[in-house]
Amino acid sequence: MADWNRGHGSVDNMLDAENKRLADNLASKVSRLKSLAYDIDREAEDQNDYLDNMDSNFLSATGLLSGSVKRFSTMVRSGKDNRRLLCYVSGGLVLAFVLLYYLVSRIQS
Repeated sequence: MADWNRGHGSVDNMLDAENKRLADNLASKVSRLKSLAYDIDREAEDQNDYLDNMDSNFLSATGLLSGSVKRFSTMVRSGKDNRRLLCYVSGGLVLAFVLLYYLVSRIQS
């Protein structure tokens, strides 16, 4: 029974080489997965920071719009002269948008 492994040395060496090759292949795949997981984590943190900044930007825009609406409401509730001014400004804005739409549509065609 002591001679049972005799002659199998080359097979053992070949299996060891195959195991080392597979272990190296596995190690490279694990390294790639680790790198990919790190990149995903970094991207998620960047996206969270972006969303936090967007939230603060929306809050500031909401504050700006609410202040504008409050001033507009005050102007509408005030006297007859302000209403006339409001009509002129509103008409001017509508005219400006129509003119801008016309120019843009003409440039595109």
